[in-house]
This record gives sequence, structure tokens and C-alpha cells, in this order.
Amino acid sequence: METEQTRSPHGRIPEGADAGVPRRAPDRIGSWLTVLTERPVSLYAAAVLRIGYGLLYLAFLLREFPHRNEIWGPGSPWTPELAGQLFDQTGWASVLTLSDSRPYFEACYAAALITSALFMLGWRTRVMSVLFAVMVASFHARAIFMTDGGDNLILLMAMYLVLTACGRRWSLDARRARLRASAGKAKSGSAGMSAGELRHQLGTSRRTLTAVLHNCGMFVIAAQVCFLYGSAGLYKVQGGSWGNGTALHYVLNLDLFRPWPELSLLADEHDVLIAIACYLTVLLQVAFPFVLFGRLKYPVLTMLLGMHLGIAVLMGLPLFSGAMIVADAVFLPDGFYRSLGPLFRRIGRSAHDGEAGVSPRGESALVPPQPAPSGH
Repeated sequence: METEQTRSPHGRIPEGADAGVPRRAPDRIGSWLTVLTERPVSLYAAAVLRIGYGLLYLAFLLREFPHRNEIWGPGSPWTPELAGQLFDQTGWASVLTLSDSRPYFEACYAAALITSALFMLGWRTRVMSVLFAVMVASFHARAIFMTDGGDNLILLMAMYLVLTACGRRWSLDARRARLRASAGKAKSGSAGMSAGELRHQLGTSRRTLTAVLHNCGMFVIAAQVCFLYGSAGLYKVQGGSWGNGTALHYVLNLDLFRPWPELSLLADEHDVLIAIACYLTVLLQVAFPFVLFGRLKYPVLTMLLGMHLGIAVLMGLPLFSGAMIVADAVFLPDGFYRSLGPLFRRIGRSAHDGEAGVSPRGESALVPPQPAPSGH
């Protein structure tokens, strides 16, 4: 039975009845703000980015070690004076141009190798992330025309990773934090109440700041990758060679990008596959930003992995392909990375049991199981 309090004279729903509807948007915004300020997200993905880019740049510096003087050192045709003139236009700077001496350059190169290794391992990650970004920017700016372009993305990611808590997982810092936490449990209760409250407040403020910076940094990294794929796909759509499926044919016949000419010629013989690869490349790059919030992203990321491996092999651009493969890892959830640990342990246990001749049930595979004794 309706009363005057539950229904208006004109038959309309009173104002209090739908008060919960407009609250949905503020509640949703509040939940997003809570996630942004209280908990760092995608910590495993950030660790993969740290390990991947640290390893890539370390391998890059080791690969160019025999040619380091001609690319970045005093023997480079791109002299420090030319680099300084470019710096006046671009605003870049490099620690390599502070001195022309060979010992100084060798010291900087050794420092870059050590920094890349320590950043990859996650030792004092906050400090190493800053040093890694400075080293990558310095080497990139010193000889900007001497590399294949793969270091462009590494430079951007190195600067973004400074904001993230990329040392929370799979790092020496994480191992040290676990040991410190286990040791701190034994000493709990010995500190005064006032000192404990102060440490708690300082820890809360630090965790909030760390969470905000980390989440913003991961969002910028994801947005950068989406922009990269989307813009590359839209540029390809404007070209006629990608529209008629012949773009990869011309790429495979460029001497500059043919590390194995026989392999390039073999791939170029399949016209239909070349055309399908052209259309599929454009489709994947244009559709990439729109498939990130569903399960369709997993087959898309798998196909992009194959595309980058093909670029690395057929075009001889391993640094660029590796940088893109590592960047794609930001879109995989933490649950995916956590599942890798038990999977690898099961694979290792199976391999160990196979070498020892033990069946999965714990019985020896070399000795037949003995029959159970009868109950007579």
C-alpha cells in the first residue's frame, strides 16, 4: 500500500529513491583513487621491464664493445663539437662530452656496463634506475645517428621506470627486504609506542607516494606502447604499398636490412604469405589499443611476438625487436607472472625425475613396481 511518503502526488519516484544511481560514478572514481594511492599495480610487469631493458642495454653495450671508440668515443666521426651543436638545438646533454680523453670515455663505458647489470639485478634499484636513465640518455645523445633506433624506446622506458617501484619483485632488493622483515619479527615489541607511531605515519606517507608514482609511471608506459602501435598502424594505412600487400616485398629486398640474403629471398618467394603478413601487421597495430581489456589481447600479443621475432631475424634489428617484446610485457597481469614460478618448478622437477628414472608417482621407472603382498 502506497502512502504519501513513498509516492508523490504526480506519480513520480521521489528524490530519495534513485539517490543511489548518481552515486555510482563517484563511487567508481573513489575506488580508482583508492587503487591509485594505496597499492602499486603490475609489480611483476615492472620487474620484467627492469630485467628486460637492463639486459638488452647490457647486451647492446657488449655487442658494440669492439666499436665503442668509433661510435661514442674520441675516434667517432660525430665529434663532440658536432654533438654540442646538436645539443644547442635539441636541448640534450651527455656526460660523454665532458672530456675528450680516452681514459674518461673508458671509465664511462665501464660505468654504463656496471649500471646496466646492477639495474637488471635490482640492487639499490631507486639509485640504479636514475643512473641507468642518465647513462642511456648520455649514450643516445652522444651519437644519435649511429644506432638503429631500438635505443629510442629504451631511452623512453628508462626515464619512465625511474618513477616505478620496479625493484619490488624478482630483485636483490626484494630478497633483502624479505630477510629484513623476517629479522624484524624477532625484534618486534622492543621499540617505544611513540617511535612506532611515528614510523608508521612516515611509512604510510612513503607508501602512498610510492604507489602514486608507480601507478602513474606504469600508466604512461602502457599509453606510450599503445600510441606507438596505433600511430605505426595508421601511418601504414596511408601508404599504398601496405594497402596492396607489397610493402614487405620491398623490405626484404633492401640490402641494408638483409643480414641473411638467402633467407630473405626464400621468404620473398611466397607472395600470398607476404600479402597476408602485410595486412595482418596493419590490423594488429591498429587494433592493439582496443583489445587490451579482454582475453583477445593474449592471441594479439602472441602474434606481435612472432612479428618482432621475424623483424629481428629477417631485418637484423634485434635491439628494436627486443625493446618492443619487453614493452608488450606491461599488459600481462601479475597472475600470469605468478603462475610461471610453479610452472617452471614442475618442469624442473619433471626433468630431474626423468634423469633419475623416477615416475611421477615417486616410483622408479627402471625397476617395475612390486606386487602387493596377499592377505592370506
